[in-house]
Amino acid sequence: MTISPDLLSAFAPTGVLRASINLGNPILANARADGTPFGVSVDLAAELARRLGVPLEPVVVNAAGKAVEIVAADQADIGFFAIDPLRGAGITFTAPYVLIEGCYLVPNASPLQANEEVDRAGHRVVVGGGSAYDLYLTRSLQHAHIVRAATSQAVVQTFIAEQADAAAGVKQQLEADAAKLGGLRLLPGRFMVIRQAMGVPKSRGEAAAAYLAAFVEEMKAGGFVAEALQRHQIEGASVAPAQ
Repeated sequence: MTISPDLLSAFAPTGVLRASINLGNPILANARADGTPFGVSVDLAAELARRLGVPLEPVVVNAAGKAVEIVAADQADIGFFAIDPLRGAGITFTAPYVLIEGCYLVPNASPLQANEEVDRAGHRVVVGGGSAYDLYLTRSLQHAHIVRAATSQAVVQTFIAEQADAAAGVKQQLEADAAKLGGLRLLPGRFMVIRQAMGVPKSRGEAAAAYLAAFVEEMKAGGFVAEALQRHQIEGASVAPAQ
């Protein structure tokens, strides 16, 4: 894929590729002890920066909503998000590169046994404010009340403090919290599949969006995404099919 001066300017107007990295989704990114981010999304951002011939500048946030805000406001050049129609106003998304399961966590003693039982009057479901789960469940839950935690990492803590009926989030994060805290279990199956994609501000133009879309397809087809998932020992996520 050829990099023209106009395309380079669209992606890196400041001379560096500013990539929004959300630490709220442990499948895609985490931080080392010194705060340096690493993970699948960081690897993809680094490869894109290498192809553009510019340095990578991670812009680290702790919540999906913040990642969306800074990219939509042109404070970052690219980002990594769950595809959702509400996020599309200022961002052009690629096709997904990874599929992730969204699940419910409940106390061991809860009478809830299936995902379909969660959406009932009087039930409270804790989600990370602005997360893909928040956006999806806000549209789909008809009876249960949504309680929004400050970040996705704070969901289970808020769920316990509020004595809510269920917590919603990334399956792996909920499994880790359940194993650490005890007395909690995941409901069988999943309530949604999260389609994780890359995105660029719409203000950067159609050429940048097309280049990013083609980049993602190449990263999937060439095994880059699969190798990154394996390298970072990520389980429960799969490479999205080609588009």
